[in-house]
Amino acid sequence: MDELERFARGRAAAIGSYEQDTAFQTHSLAWVLEAMSKRYVYNFDWLGRPIIQYPQDLQAMQEIVWQTRPDVIIETGIAHGGSLIFSASMLALLDYADAAAAGRPLVPGQSDRKVIGIDIDIRAHNRPLIEKHPLAGLIMMYEGSSVDPDISKQVREAIPEGARVMVCLDSHHEEAHVLAELDTYATLVSPGCYCVVLDTFIEDAPAGFIADRPWDVGNNPKTAVHKWLPANPGFEIDRQLARKLMITGAPDGYLKRLE
Repeated sequence: MDELERFARGRAAAIGSYEQDTAFQTHSLAWVLEAMSKRYVYNFDWLGRPIIQYPQDLQAMQEIVWQTRPDVIIETGIAHGGSLIFSASMLALLDYADAAAAGRPLVPGQSDRKVIGIDIDIRAHNRPLIEKHPLAGLIMMYEGSSVDPDISKQVREAIPEGARVMVCLDSHHEEAHVLAELDTYATLVSPGCYCVVLDTFIEDAPAGFIADRPWDVGNNPKTAVHKWLPANPGFEIDRQLARKLMITGAPDGYLKRLE
């Protein structure tokens, strides 16, 4: 056994052990909820823009993008734009890696990859900062409801033929809305790629944990996922990914489209 295989087996054994480690699971969820109550996820920027995610989920997204190599990432929910910038930077790195592998120079501004962001209200104090960002050339934004047929039509038309597509759902978190988003955008996900449904942790929190929002236990992204999956067997939850993260805002939210 060489050292790379030894490392891989040791990692796999550690991750596998977490499935039975109820104490670790309990402590991890308790930390997630305590951190959320203290607005921990609001503490970070990505390349200069606030990104309201757990750092562990960003690590997972980086791994997914590198493994699945999407050409288009569709995101519902924009806020300060940090997630759009994150996705754009991941696509830019793919462009760089492709150019390096082909032995050709990377030409700025000539990428075929893009991030498509949708928000019902792109705030006036956020839009210009996103549009002036050095990675803005990789970003398209649409203002309107993510489930408005006109908006979804524009998004579909913006996807180049044959492009590999990934989706991240992080807008309104009530079950009915997330179900509508899944019906609208999950069908665009390419085989082998992911539809990531964020903030599924709400189902695991105490009732009333998020007091100023309409979503709660029994009415949230995770309940939408579990209601949607039986009728959509082309997708499965990547439980291995959540298991190795332990600290995540998206338990059961990493949905992989089967090959």
